[in-house]
Amino acid sequence: MSALAGTGRLTRLALRRERAVAPWWILVIVTLAMAVVSYITRNMGTYEQKVSYTRLIGSGGFLHALGGGTVEPRLEVLATWRSGGFLYVACAFAAVMSVVRHTRREEDAGRGELIGSTAVSRRAPLTAAVLVASGVSLAAGLATAAALIGLGLEPVGSLAYGAAVSVAGWVFAGVAAVAAQLARDAGAATAIGLSALAVAYVTRYAGDATGQHWLKALSPIGWSHLVRPYQDERWWMLGVPLLAGGALLAVAYRLLDRRDLGGGLLPERLGPAQAPRARGPVGMAWRLHRGLLAAWAAGVAFFAAAAAGLSPLARDLLARPSVVVDNIVRTLGMPAGKALAAYSWYMILILAYAIALYPVLMTLRLRAEERSGRAEAVQATPLSRLRWAAGHLVVAGLGTAGLLAVGGLVFGTLFALLVGDLATDVPRFVAGALSAVPAAWCVGALCVLAYGLLPRASAAICWAVWILTAALGQVVAPLYGLWGGSPVEPFHYVGNPMTASSSGPAAQAALLGVTAALLCGGLWALRRRDLG
Repeated sequence: MSALAGTGRLTRLALRRERAVAPWWILVIVTLAMAVVSYITRNMGTYEQKVSYTRLIGSGGFLHALGGGTVEPRLEVLATWRSGGFLYVACAFAAVMSVVRHTRREEDAGRGELIGSTAVSRRAPLTAAVLVASGVSLAAGLATAAALIGLGLEPVGSLAYGAAVSVAGWVFAGVAAVAAQLARDAGAATAIGLSALAVAYVTRYAGDATGQHWLKALSPIGWSHLVRPYQDERWWMLGVPLLAGGALLAVAYRLLDRRDLGGGLLPERLGPAQAPRARGPVGMAWRLHRGLLAAWAAGVAFFAAAAAGLSPLARDLLARPSVVVDNIVRTLGMPAGKALAAYSWYMILILAYAIALYPVLMTLRLRAEERSGRAEAVQATPLSRLRWAAGHLVVAGLGTAGLLAVGGLVFGTLFALLVGDLATDVPRFVAGALSAVPAAWCVGALCVLAYGLLPRASAAICWAVWILTAALGQVVAPLYGLWGGSPVEPFHYVGNPMTASSSGPAAQAALLGVTAALLCGGLWALRRRDLG
């Protein structure tokens, strides 16, 4: 049998399954690239405004590192500076998830063993997964280049930009291939792949922020930045991630030949000799999800500390005369003398939109418990279906509130130490962060309704709910001219407590009422349908 026998058929199967996920990733990447071009064209239409914005970017290392690379007062360069950092990471993220989905997740479900019993070589599933992930990355890059050329940007630079997006996905497809051999299950493989992506991003950011460009050259994400589209187009840099991806795939093949199907090369950590007693559905849900919550808390604290660390720079920039800054302050409606507080609230709001993903993931875990059969086994005990679901939802709700409190506390403390006052700023930021709890709960409740009514489509619906909430929100929507967000997403009704423009108890009560109605509808639907 050939070493790659059956690869073609498995590739077609993976493409068929990927059609429900990949188009959305491509749409997100292309839409963001176009939205940033539109934003700069609309808000920085003159050369003087572009020069002012370029000087603003170059005024501090931390701000400059957000996009990375050399910035010039040209539309295409400014657009790639603003969107590139996200597009490269988004394409790499999609590649990691795709490879793990078609390798380790298939083995965990038992389908890998079933496929292996046919005329399919051992290396074929991994090869098919990498080919599909690489193909999706290529499609995202080509679609981005075509969209930018359609907007009138330079074709050569647009192709270089699209290629830089694609190779970010290719190299992390190789990372995920190695992670799938090392890990004992799909969750651990995903954690390894995304941890590598986070390290790559932080390394690239540190290199741009400190001027130590050798750090950037060590980062796979930095390699895409070093292509320098619309500037000098370093086409030879594309060979570095291609070689790295090929080397990683070769390593993955060697590791695949050494491990057992369904196993991983990293040793499993032994659990306790006696299982602790789980007191009720809440205690059981807490034991299942406490690891995820701890990881989220660490990530939220890190982001909050990094955002608060920019406060002195933001204070200095807001105090300087700048056409761009004045336009942003005026458009956002920041009152005189409170621009720094308004900026701080936007940092908290970014955290809140990100934390709204936590209850979404918890709802998806409910579906995963159901599909794996564990939910049915648990309900063979006196524990009812509603109590089982309610235990998970209680942990999700309290965890969401706790994450927002952590973000507000860390941000407020560091902000107060750098530019404010501990006695007044810490309570204000904690209270401001907690004011977003009803909106985050509302996002999760809509996902619970989808899970109860349409379990098979719930994963796609849940992701669509969060993506649309973020895309229509007060942080992303200004990129395409929708200042203040859209009234169809719940965070629109969360006021800015830092500028005394709080939405008041009526809006919060309304959000809580909608959340309660959605939860009741979801639990009612769950109670009436069959599991599985």
